[in-house]
Amino acid sequence: MDLKTHSGGSVSVADTVFGAEYNEGLVHQIVTAYLAAARAGTAAQKTRSEVRGGGAKPWRQKGTGRARAGTSRSPIWTGGGVTFAAKTRDYSQKVNKKMYRGAIRSILSHAAAEGRLIVVDNVELAEAKTKAMKAKMAELGVEKVLFLMDDVTESVYLASRNIPYVQVLDVEGVDPVSLVRFPHIVATTAAIKQLEERFS
Repeated sequence: MDLKTHSGGSVSVADTVFGAEYNEGLVHQIVTAYLAAARAGTAAQKTRSEVRGGGAKPWRQKGTGRARAGTSRSPIWTGGGVTFAAKTRDYSQKVNKKMYRGAIRSILSHAAAEGRLIVVDNVELAEAKTKAMKAKMAELGVEKVLFLMDDVTESVYLASRNIPYVQVLDVEGVDPVSLVRFPHIVATTAAIKQLEERFS
């Protein structure tokens, strides 16, 4: 199949990468797994058995008129343990390479079919300034956008870093969350070819 470029030309791409059927369930699973893997999972609290102290019975079982208590580190006591204490855990999910690649192909194909994928020959800026990037975005007719490049230049990086809802990635750093997060994806023809080689 052919993808039209912003300049009016076209670039020939593989149907397997940019013409695949959209699999919503697979995309959801991969995006969820990607976000889960980013969770720190470092929360840690102590249960009643882990809190220091509380070894001696506070008072005798009977005769005091107070409620019976076996330890001063009960969760209902000040300084006691936490009832359902948070523990460190790993949130990552197992994702097969075949599933991951399939999800990326599905996202790229869906973006191309909906017209969200804009192909440009290159992303050249006159200067490494925010206003230069905003002018380029206005030329392309996009506001919230992911720039996908074969090689991220310093000028593009510096010009885009102060603009909210704009992200610049190279093909090696592409991920499913970034691809579904933005309404538009602006990719250079060289990046398109790299994506085709990597995910075909």
